[in-house]
Amino acid sequence: MRKAANVNDYREYARDRLPHFLFEYLDGGSYDEVTLAANRHDLRAVKLRQRVLRDVSVLDLSTELFSQKWSLPVGLCPIGLAGMYARRGEVQAARAAREAGIPFTLSSLSVCPVREVARELRTPFWLQLYIIKDRGFVRDLLAQASEAKCSALLLTVDLPVSGSRYRDLRSGLSGGTRLQRAAQAFARPRWAWDVGLLGRPHSLGNLEPVLGRNTGLEDYFGWIGANFDASITWDDIAWVREHWDGPLVIKGILEPDDARMAVARGVDGIVVSNHGGRQLDGVSSTARALPSIAEAVGGQLPVLVDGGVRSGLDVVRMLALGADFVLLGRAWAYALASRGEAGVAHVLKLIEAEMRVAMALTGCTTISGINTEIIDAH
Repeated sequence: MRKAANVNDYREYARDRLPHFLFEYLDGGSYDEVTLAANRHDLRAVKLRQRVLRDVSVLDLSTELFSQKWSLPVGLCPIGLAGMYARRGEVQAARAAREAGIPFTLSSLSVCPVREVARELRTPFWLQLYIIKDRGFVRDLLAQASEAKCSALLLTVDLPVSGSRYRDLRSGLSGGTRLQRAAQAFARPRWAWDVGLLGRPHSLGNLEPVLGRNTGLEDYFGWIGANFDASITWDDIAWVREHWDGPLVIKGILEPDDARMAVARGVDGIVVSNHGGRQLDGVSSTARALPSIAEAVGGQLPVLVDGGVRSGLDVVRMLALGADFVLLGRAWAYALASRGEAGVAHVLKLIEAEMRVAMALTGCTTISGINTEIIDAH
């Protein structure tokens, strides 16, 4: 493997290493992938103002969020099935995040369960949660998160039903056969040995109480379709609060009215997100939605954002548009699939180095100094 210069290099390495159905699941979006493309296009279209002859010899990239100081205003998004991209992949990514001094978010649809990550990491991490029909299961998962001293809960609210993802159908991930997926796996012998064989068990660890240990992808998709609760409303926030006393962040906000409602409900933060373009195609990109949401919130709670971030320059753009913190999604998953923990660590170093260049050339020496004044509106 050649030395990766950026996240796009890792994307190509991931394509070469992963079985086709797993790469398409990671890389794809819903319907015609208009929003998926817009996340990247609109963010790259944000023009910055170059400012010179300012003392940028000392840069401070640290920030505080939820009463904790982080080395960068960057965290790792929850990604389902990440344990299939590398051997016990969630643990590897969490270690890289810990060493970089940033938060890692474990998906509730992870291969490695909460207790495994907590045992291996020995430091707090964030947990992402879906509300499902079986509230007893949700209570138990929240209890595990409390026991593991998870330091924030990201409640995903933009998946009452799954989006239509054509790539997953074509690749055989959903609706395909085990034989079809096995053939794709054997076509990637390095993955088949390291992840397919040595990375077992492949069950969704957090769902084992309801799914069991020896389950296939058919069980996974079938369970999601049958158990995700489409009846949830803002009133369910109070129920979550009854069983979780840490920071509560609502993930999946795209409209200012919903952001105001989150403030009114007393949550501790929001994530401006369209689920990486994997849910409702044709909705706004997060870069386009972010400024009006940040204005609506007015500093009453932290605004996090994800979607289309592939570089430290993109992080600076999102901060300038009004975000307080930026979450990486596919960027870290591509690297995990390519080189495991070392790949994720390298991507985070790239992000930091690229942020330093962008900050220096826009005259910003601190994260708080990155604001709309560095955006070129012409």
